[in-house]
Amino acid sequence: MKQAKPLPGYLVQRYHGWKATGYADNEAWYRKLASDGQHPRAMVISCCDSRVHVTSIFGADQGEFFIHRNIANLVPPFTPDGDHHGTSAAVEYAVTVLNVTHLIVLGHSGCGGVRGCIDMCQGNAPELEESQSFVGRWMDILRPWYDLVAEEKDAGQQARQLEKHAVVASLENLMTFPFVSDRVASSTLTLHGLWTDIGEGGLEFYQPAENVFKPV
Repeated sequence: MKQAKPLPGYLVQRYHGWKATGYADNEAWYRKLASDGQHPRAMVISCCDSRVHVTSIFGADQGEFFIHRNIANLVPPFTPDGDHHGTSAAVEYAVTVLNVTHLIVLGHSGCGGVRGCIDMCQGNAPELEESQSFVGRWMDILRPWYDLVAEEKDAGQQARQLEKHAVVASLENLMTFPFVSDRVASSTLTLHGLWTDIGEGGLEFYQPAENVFKPV
């Protein structure tokens, strides 16, 4: 594959620094992780956004979380059509193979995917309407929820509300997976919805009984 190139120098330097310190100081731990396999208690579905650092938020170490990232932390409905479904495959593996007991959907402030969905719904992003737009077709998962925020005049509040709706939409779609709903019904799996404010460092959890997000 001629297009592949060596790593940029700054990444090479960072790797060697980690190998000489972070790895060398914890070599026994890394070897244990390699030999024992992974046994995470929780799966986290978060956004690809580079500012969302799941392990830092919870002070987690290697092996604690099974993490899947995608645009706008969305989970599609259960669709066993034989096509490619990366997020659904990750959920299936976490629940049926790793037997995680907690499944967390983590949304965040300033989500570009949610912003794109709003622009698309308002007719301001014709490129996302194209059938070949992977982002546009992915954001179709959230599109029906735009109606709930369409009347909000404040753009910031509108985006924030839809970011939280994205979390709820994913939680609802997770329950369409039989292997998820069965475990939830048997109390061997719990679902959690979270939203983090990047600038403020805040974290809110979804309270389904009241259909609101509250500070953790």
